[in-house]
Amino acid sequence: MPLLAQSLSATDPGHWPFVCLLAGMITVIAGITWFRLHAFVALILSAMMVGTIDLLEPGNQASLSQWVLAIENPMSSLGVVAGKIAWLIAMASIIGMCMMDSGASERIVSALIHCFGEKRTPWALMASGFILGIPVFFDTVFFLLIPLARGLAIRTGKGYAASIMAISSGAVITHTLVPPTPGPLFMAETLDIPLATGIWAGLLSGLPVVIAALSAGCFLNRHQRIHVPQDLASEARSQAMGDGGTLPNLIWSLLPVLLPVLLIGSSTFSGLSKNPESEPMGWMAWLTFLGNKQVAMTLSAACAVHLLMHERKMGLEALGKRMAPALETAAIIILITAAGGAFGGTIQAAGIGEAISNLSSRLGMPLILVAWITAALMKTAQGSGTVSMITTTGIMASVLQGSPALSFHPIYLYLSIGFGSGMISWMNDSGFWVVCKLSGMSERETLKTWSLCLALIALMGLCLTLAAASLWPMV
Repeated sequence: MPLLAQSLSATDPGHWPFVCLLAGMITVIAGITWFRLHAFVALILSAMMVGTIDLLEPGNQASLSQWVLAIENPMSSLGVVAGKIAWLIAMASIIGMCMMDSGASERIVSALIHCFGEKRTPWALMASGFILGIPVFFDTVFFLLIPLARGLAIRTGKGYAASIMAISSGAVITHTLVPPTPGPLFMAETLDIPLATGIWAGLLSGLPVVIAALSAGCFLNRHQRIHVPQDLASEARSQAMGDGGTLPNLIWSLLPVLLPVLLIGSSTFSGLSKNPESEPMGWMAWLTFLGNKQVAMTLSAACAVHLLMHERKMGLEALGKRMAPALETAAIIILITAAGGAFGGTIQAAGIGEAISNLSSRLGMPLILVAWITAALMKTAQGSGTVSMITTTGIMASVLQGSPALSFHPIYLYLSIGFGSGMISWMNDSGFWVVCKLSGMSERETLKTWSLCLALIALMGLCLTLAAASLWPMV
């Protein structure tokens, strides 16, 4: 601790940026946890708090116009971030709704269960969660898969805990690492990482971690037997997945998930990401156009909408009414994510980036570890993984501005923040209660399954990120 205090006092920009950061983080945590404010309100208030406290630095005499700017600047950042992410999140929400209502999600799960077989049910559930977690929000994925987990646990006699950890690990990984889910999307935009890079890095790094987490879950399942509650066991048979006869074609069901991944990923090979000023020619030009994130998500949403209308014989008027709740949900997420951008903009202006960079170098702490610890602390303190991601990303974006000679690609900061945002999930996390109540487990059992699963993913993800950054820095 004396070394830390000495380092804080010795940083070039002074200790005041840390005062601003601490005030902002306390405002976010207190607003959400103690005063029960909506995350959007808490983040905007914290952005204003940081901007005004920055003007109170000893020796600084702020004018009235500076005080006005301290309030107005977060609103400008809010609009800029919203303009980057609003359409993508709206399209992702529509895709998720269409996949649920058309039966595409059930078709994918049914195919995976058939492929893996009932003896390897946890692996099928993990794969289902991993795929569906890309276009569908976590709570919806869990709601879809948990009845199947109950039915299969009763029919096969396999451990219920392993199935729960399988669903959780698969869905959480893609929810926290793979765009276009809100947290990863914001991280990619703020850290200036191409969306294709974020998608492929999230998938490639998430896969070995989720496999390791499920392996650990299956091992632990043999030592802590958790059974399906009696009041839910009677529902399991009626809720179990059918034979897929009335469900959509598998290829059409997978298309809304795979199309944006393939199209956006294809832009990596067009050469545009390496040389943005070059003008691609011929088929490369079309590849670049279709690989644009706005275009790719629009085409994917169009496929999902067509699938829904075809399967449910739905007209345009009914479709418009069904889209309304999905877009309302997307609007809330856009507000929260954009508010995180406003918070990040104010802490950047306060000079926290250079301050953290200097402090970490003096303490000999890798920035990847700094990012992971910050995300983990934010998640543990206020409960929301998305809020943890967007606030930590704002902090680390400031660090990138103050550290031009970064020794590794910023994708590793992206991964460390994503993994850290899962550590630790307990009673202040809405996801904890979704898993607890839908599965019928007690709070103690949820801590032994869901919370343990996320902790394993966070720790293994950190180790993988540190190793990859050391062996393959990509700079």
